[in-house]
Amino acid sequence: MHLKEDSHVSSPTPLLILALYLLPFTSLPAATHVEVPITIETYPAFHGTSEWDWAQVRSAHIPSGPGKGWITTMSLTGKTGTHAFHDIFFTTSENGRTWSQPQRVSQLKRFKTKDGFEVVPGDLWPSWHPDTGKVLVTGKTFNWEGGKQEIYLREKVSYSSFDPRTGSWASLQYLELPERDHSGAPILAANAGCNQPLVLQDGNILIPIRYQRSASRRRYTSIVARCSFDGEKLRYLEHGSEHTIEQKRGFYEPSVGTLNGEFFLTLRSDLTAHVAKGKDGIHFEQEQEWTFDDGRVLGSYNTQQHFATLGGGLFLIYTRKGANNDHIFRHRAPLFIAQVDTERLQVIRASEKVLIRENQATLGNSGVCQLSPNEAWVTCAEGALNRGKRSGESNVVHIARIGLAH
Repeated sequence: MHLKEDSHVSSPTPLLILALYLLPFTSLPAATHVEVPITIETYPAFHGTSEWDWAQVRSAHIPSGPGKGWITTMSLTGKTGTHAFHDIFFTTSENGRTWSQPQRVSQLKRFKTKDGFEVVPGDLWPSWHPDTGKVLVTGKTFNWEGGKQEIYLREKVSYSSFDPRTGSWASLQYLELPERDHSGAPILAANAGCNQPLVLQDGNILIPIRYQRSASRRRYTSIVARCSFDGEKLRYLEHGSEHTIEQKRGFYEPSVGTLNGEFFLTLRSDLTAHVAKGKDGIHFEQEQEWTFDDGRVLGSYNTQQHFATLGGGLFLIYTRKGANNDHIFRHRAPLFIAQVDTERLQVIRASEKVLIRENQATLGNSGVCQLSPNEAWVTCAEGALNRGKRSGESNVVHIARIGLAH
């Protein structure tokens, strides 16, 4: 704009200059969360042996009726090699402190197929299903050709269930999925291993699943499938948005959480971790990289993250870089918990707490058991001991009880 020569323009006042200077900062949206103070109590619950470790340890809470208490599932695992999973065991507790002697689940034993493979379910996640009064256990199958070479393309979404009224287990079954996804690509090597599901009030279950679109390329796409469960059979009903990234193995080990009618999806990738939000539990917006609320990248990579809700707040359980943990494989310890700003989809740095401390072992494979809106448990077995100073020791399974600070 050009001013006429006789126009009068007053000089800006110091206050106006200060206001203009601060405008980029004062125009930022205010924080949208209410901070929820929490307490954490952590204790060792189980120990491995000189020969075997416990791995992929996760719990479900049975709130009432026969068998009231907790059930924990875990994989008997060799101390060396990758995915050296064997039979599935379970243990129960009435008080959450003392546990029964772990028992082998005969229906979920490692078995041989006619074509020379050894197969076992694993990466299991137990969930209480109120409508049927059973614990639904979802995961995947591991498949070794000749008992030695793992073949990823044979993976399936596996499931079983436990009836606390009788103490009995159902046989191993597989979720039937469509042959193709919404893009027209084939759904190959689908599994739900280590993926946090969510049981809805109507009895349906949201099950996060990853799969390959090509047999020749191990790059994963992640979805959330809405399923029904009648106490015997788990049935696929539909799935929503399909998420992948053109980077190494894509998006995998997805987990889903909810708060105040919104749903949240966290996604593992080899280089970082992402998050997305949705309204119906199966359709999610464009994913974004997990960051702290100061804009810095969270630093969680190549391992899983999970959700818990406490006191009206959403919390993320994760591991990350930058915690004096360069000596830990993939920086998978300590295990952290922090509140999420659910509008900005960021982790609130000031809320971060150590959930399970680092002790020369990885803590990346955790599980969440939601007891109530104000209490959750996290179970986590130590891993990769053979890579650190505690090589040869028995691993420890930790339980962290999280509640509200008074």
